[in-house]
Amino acid sequence: MIDERQRRAIERLQQFGLRSTPQRRAIWNVFAQLGQGHLTAEEVLDRAQAELPELSRATVYKTLGEFVRVGLLRTVAGHGPLRFDPNLDASHHHFICERCQQIVDVHLTGIEQLRLQQPGLRVHRIRILVEGRCAACAAEPDA
Repeated sequence: MIDERQRRAIERLQQFGLRSTPQRRAIWNVFAQLGQGHLTAEEVLDRAQAELPELSRATVYKTLGEFVRVGLLRTVAGHGPLRFDPNLDASHHHFICERCQQIVDVHLTGIEQLRLQQPGLRVHRIRILVEGRCAACAAEPDA
């Protein structure tokens, strides 16, 4: 049974001339089951292989790139490997804990007042990565 989120993903793939293959469905299902994103390609591979054991690493990397290109996922860069996020809401940004590397979706106020000092640049989107310590790591003493 295909749910609404899966149906929209299939339609999005078709808009870009991509078929809904078993490999693409297995990879998308990882994010659909998870709810929240922030997975590395290796984490996606491990989880998707539970549904489709013959899935290759190369297929996962290629498919994640396609999903970003067609607007099903966005990337989250930080320390360590690139991560993938299905939350496309432009009003959310990311906080990464510099100690445990946990990534948390955050909403910031005051972004609408940001201005670029260089003239002639046109902003299409703003992505902010806030770094610090999560509550659990902030409570622990430094080593």
